[in-house]
Amino acid sequence: AYKRFSELLPKEERENACAARVPKSQILTLPELRANPFQDRICRVFSTSEHGDDSWSFEDFLDMLSVFSDSATTDVKSHYAFRIFDFDDDGILDTKDLEKLVDCLTGQGEESRLSSAEMEQLIQNILEESDIDKDGTINLSEFQHVVSRSPDFARYSLSR
Repeated sequence: AYKRFSELLPKEERENACAARVPKSQILTLPELRANPFQDRICRVFSTSEHGDDSWSFEDFLDMLSVFSDSATTDVKSHYAFRIFDFDDDGILDTKDLEKLVDCLTGQGEESRLSSAEMEQLIQNILEESDIDKDGTINLSEFQHVVSRSPDFARYSLSR
């Protein structure tokens, strides 16, 4: 992990990789993130940067690796998945978050974009399945409840 992290840094900074921060542009060169539709959100969620630049420390990198590892629990994976899908960082998945989520999963091209009616119906279906308290949003516990009923979630979430 240390070797992979230090390789993201310029040569002159590699000797002190534990104290360095890797810019988002370099993080996005990782093969695991390059084609991931949630790459920007992954950078944001795992970054502890105080400058809002989504750069990563070595500890941030280790956090990401541990969450994406096969040994991470479903609770840990679902917690981070929820944070990644919460595009506006307000602690709930609302209609706007769900629309962005669907757009990320279906692609941004015109040929793959859902019509307004299709999008509305899909979001309605998601809320009917997930919104236990019927407040029009999905909170973390509701999300984790849905995930707990999906045995494949931990195996296929986030990294695939």
